[in-house]
Amino acid sequence: MSKIRQTSHFLHPSTIWASKEPQWVTTILGSCVSVCLFDKRTCIGGINHFMLPYWNGEGLESPRYGSVAIAQLFQKMLEFGVKKEDMVCKIFGGAEMLAEQVSVFNVGRRNIELAKKLILELGIPVAGSSIGGKLGRKIHFNTGTGEVLQKYLFKNNQNEAK
Repeated sequence: MSKIRQTSHFLHPSTIWASKEPQWVTTILGSCVSVCLFDKRTCIGGINHFMLPYWNGEGLESPRYGSVAIAQLFQKMLEFGVKKEDMVCKIFGGAEMLAEQVSVFNVGRRNIELAKKLILELGIPVAGSSIGGKLGRKIHFNTGTGEVLQKYLFKNNQNEAK
């Protein structure tokens, strides 16, 4: 019995990753959000990592923005032969990491709302999520199984992640 070695990839902010081959994709989220799309029929998965909800139409159309990142990930999955009706979604992140007096921007909450809205509009069911709160997350997404492992990131007194 041979063991298939899965490769791994670190997903930086403002990027997307989709693969026909099984891979573990790792990313770290604070107020940013990651949407994971997976198809059980073809075992193809993809993930994005966006920082802000909407692109304002100025400058480069970048996956830095959820409105762009979700559309690009969805399109990439379709290019790989996945059918919309076979996709499921998982959503992670969107914590409010800033101090109370600065959180007037509510970036995490706005990122979550945008992700839920666009996924609903696409008609893709949300199979799971871990969103909001005050703690960052480190997630590992398996593009071949749809499995997501999560670890919360706690801060100590020196403001360093544990």
